Amino acid sequence: MVKILGISFGTKNGNNDTLCRVALEAAKEAGAEIEFIRAQDWKLDYCTGCVACSVGLVTGRGMICSRKDDYAALYEKMQDADGVLVVDPIFEKGGTGLFHTVMDRMGPGHDSGMMLGAHFQLLENGKPGLPEKYFRQKAISFVGIGGSDWMTRVETDHAMLAMSPGWKIINNEAFSWGKDIIMQDTKIERMKEIGRNLVEAAEEIKKDNETMKFPVAENTKSYWKGAEGACPHCHSNNFYISPGTTHVICELCGLEGTLEIVDGAFKFKFDPATEYKAHDIISGKKLHGDDIFANETRLMNLNKNEEFKARKKHYTDVIAPTPAPEK
Repeated sequence: MVKILGISFGTKNGNNDTLCRVALEAAKEAGAEIEFIRAQDWKLDYCTGCVACSVGLVTGRGMICSRKDDYAALYEKMQDADGVLVVDPIFEKGGTGLFHTVMDRMGPGHDSGMMLGAHFQLLENGKPGLPEKYFRQKAISFVGIGGSDWMTRVETDHAMLAMSPGWKIINNEAFSWGKDIIMQDTKIERMKEIGRNLVEAAEEIKKDNETMKFPVAENTKSYWKGAEGACPHCHSNNFYISPGTTHVICELCGLEGTLEIVDGAFKFKFDPATEYKAHDIISGKKLHGDDIFANETRLMNLNKNEEFKARKKHYTDVIAPTPAPEK
């Protein structure tokens, strides 16, 4: 039996809670164990950018976070599930602030490329490596619910959460005009399908995990069950256009190429030889992790540099911050 965890970022018993439960009920009927979390009930502090997590990994001390809240417990809940469903309201075209808090906290301290480097650092220091469960694949799906049709950013925002741990996205959808969504039978049925899809994919991934050698296993298999996106690798439809050129970068997986019209539709074209650089697979994540390790090491050495310390002091002394009113 697989376990499916549903996380709602909406208000108590609102549309997000309801649709999350719709999908979980369908997952239970498909034979899964289910669990439901309302993110607003948990103490989830924003990331301060203190870099304790990345420094901890670079120095071989393991997974560290300076924030003392419920995030570590939430992360373990996600890790212990075979499939995760995220349902999030759309306030301003993209994911909510609370969702972004969880997304920010997921990486880099829980980035599989960074953790791979830390794993071998720990072994070199004569310590146990990181638990294998942190490198295992997992099924994850996302649903955004908007009160209007302003929602063009949310799918990419949501998929960023899966990118850090390298989890496999099964469905990634957004529903517009959702104020009365509980009465919209087609969307209710779609949520049930999303729940069933998550169970099916979680079962398949669980079996595939047993055949793979972790932590360095490379699984490029797609378990995607949504509509085909413009990017054939990650199914994203959002691209950054380099100014003054025809060069584009997929905002999600980071592959570079061009957008071409094929059979009346835009298609993203990239050199297949560069696919190993994609940000959502272990080869691309290792490249990124190696860069982060090198950069963090350089910064730690800079903190001993007298010119660096003098420049920091100069600009610190230029002006003091205005204190918060409550202080």
